[in-house]
Amino acid sequence: MDDRPSRSATRSRRAFGSVLLGPAEQDPSRLRFRIQLLLTLFLVSTNVIGAGIVFVLSVFVVPSPAPTRDMAYALAVAVPCYVGLAVLVGATWGTSATLKAQRWAIEGREPGPKDRRRALRAPRMLTLLQAALWILATILFTVLSLVVQEERALSTGLTVGIASIVVTTIAYLLAEFAMRPVAARALSGAVMKKPRGLGAATRVLMFWWLGTGAPVVGLVVVGILALSTDQLTLSELAVVALVLGSVVLCFGFFVMWLTARAVVQPITGVTAAMREVERGEFGTTIEVFDGSELGMLQSGFNQMSTGLLERERLRDAFGRHVGRDVAEAALGEIRLGGETREVSVLFTDLVGSTTYAEQRDPDEVVGMLNDYFGVIIAEVDAHGGLVNKFMGDAVLAVFGAPRPLDDHPGQALAAARRIGERLETELVGVRAGIGVATGRAVAGYVGDESRYEFTVIGDAVNAASRLTELAKDVDGGVLADLQAVEAAGSEESAHWAPHGSTVLRGRSDETRTAVPRRTSSTS
Repeated sequence: MDDRPSRSATRSRRAFGSVLLGPAEQDPSRLRFRIQLLLTLFLVSTNVIGAGIVFVLSVFVVPSPAPTRDMAYALAVAVPCYVGLAVLVGATWGTSATLKAQRWAIEGREPGPKDRRRALRAPRMLTLLQAALWILATILFTVLSLVVQEERALSTGLTVGIASIVVTTIAYLLAEFAMRPVAARALSGAVMKKPRGLGAATRVLMFWWLGTGAPVVGLVVVGILALSTDQLTLSELAVVALVLGSVVLCFGFFVMWLTARAVVQPITGVTAAMREVERGEFGTTIEVFDGSELGMLQSGFNQMSTGLLERERLRDAFGRHVGRDVAEAALGEIRLGGETREVSVLFTDLVGSTTYAEQRDPDEVVGMLNDYFGVIIAEVDAHGGLVNKFMGDAVLAVFGAPRPLDDHPGQALAAARRIGERLETELVGVRAGIGVATGRAVAGYVGDESRYEFTVIGDAVNAASRLTELAKDVDGGVLADLQAVEAAGSEESAHWAPHGSTVLRGRSDETRTAVPRRTSSTS
C-alpha cells in the first residue's frame, strides 16, 4: 500500500516542527488567531511564573533581613499591581506589534522587503518589550527596597535582575516558536545567501549564558554575600544553595531544551524530506522558518530538490525523445562517430497512409498514428530494443545498440511477430509492412558538437527498409531476412518459415527471406 499521502499529510501538519503551529497551508484568520493565542499564553504565563519565583526567592530564600511590616505591605501592593499592569501593557503592545508585523500575511498578499524584515524581527521586538518591562521592575523594586527597607535592596535587585534575564530569554524562544508560520511565509520563495539575525552558534552560546551562565553568577554572588555576614547558619546556607541551584538547573535546562528544539527541528525537517527525495519524490520542499544558518540549510535543500525535479523532467523528456538507452549513454562522455557492431534492425511502414489521411479528419489520423506507434513502442521496449526514429508513418528500431542485447536477432523477430499480430487484431483496417534484418552496422552519434543524434547506418538498415516494402504484399505483413532467423535462438526461429528469395535493391546477390508461421503461438 502506498503511504505517500499519509507521509505528506503528517509532514504538512508538522511543517513548523509542532502541531501547535498548524499545517503549512492555513486560513489567514485562523493563523492570526493561533499566533495571538500562543503568544498571549506563552508571554503571560512566563511573566506570571517569573514574578512568582522572584517573590518566593526574595522573601524566603535569598539571604537578607526578613521584610518589615511596611515592606510586606509595600510588596503586597506593588507586586500584583505591577504584574497586572505589565501583563496588560505587554499583551496590548505585543498584540498590536505582532498584528502589524503579520498584516500582509493576514491580508493574503506577497510580502515586500519591509514586510519580511518586520516579520523576522517580531520575536526580537517582543523580547525587547519584555526586557524593558523586567528592567523597569528591577529598578522599581530595588528603589522600593531602598526607600522602605534599605538592607533588602541588594538582594531584591539581584533576584529580580537574574529573573529578568531568564524570563526574557524564554520569552524570546517562545515568541520565535509562535511566529514560525509568519516567518515561513516571509521567507517563502526567498533565496537565503546569508543568515538573517543571530547565527546558530551565537544563538546557542548567548542562550547558554542568559539561561545558565548568568543565574550561576548570581548564585556565586549570593554565596559571597552569605560568607560576608555572620547572620546565616550553615543549614540556612545549604537551603539557599539547594533552592537557587534547583531554580538555575530547571530554568537553565528549559532554556537549553527550547534552544535545542529550535536548532534540531529545522535539521529534522531536512532529514525527513531527504528520505522522500531518496524514494524518488523529487521536488519535495520544506518550510523555511529560520533566519540563521539553519534557514540557509532549509532554503538550500529546497533549491537542491527543485533542481533535481527539473533535472528529472529533462531526463525524462530526453529519454522519451531519443530512447532510454541513448539517454543513459548520453549522461557519460559523448563523442561524434560510432563503432561497428552486429545489430538487428526492425523497420515498419504503413500501407496506404496517404489515402487514409486524405479521407479522414486530421484528429482521426493523428489518433490512429498514436495507436499505431503505441503498439510498436510497447513491443520494441518489451523485447529490449530501441525506437530510434519516427519518419512520418515509418519507424526504425534497433536491437543490440547502443546497449548490447543477448540474442538480438531473436528479440527483433519476436517484436516483429507481435507487432504484426497486434496491428491485425487491435487496429482493424490499418495495415503495415514490417521488415527485419541482421548484419553489421555503424552505431553512434552523428551531427555537430552543438547538435547531434544517435543513429545506425549500414547494410542491415537498408535491408530492413527494402524488406518492409516487400512485406506489404505478404500475408501478415511481416518479412525477415532468413539470415536473422538462422542467427536467432532456436525458440524464436521455430516460429518462422522460409519464404523464397529475392534480390533487394542495392544488392547483387539474392536474399533469402522468411515469414512467421501463422499457426505459431505468441511469445
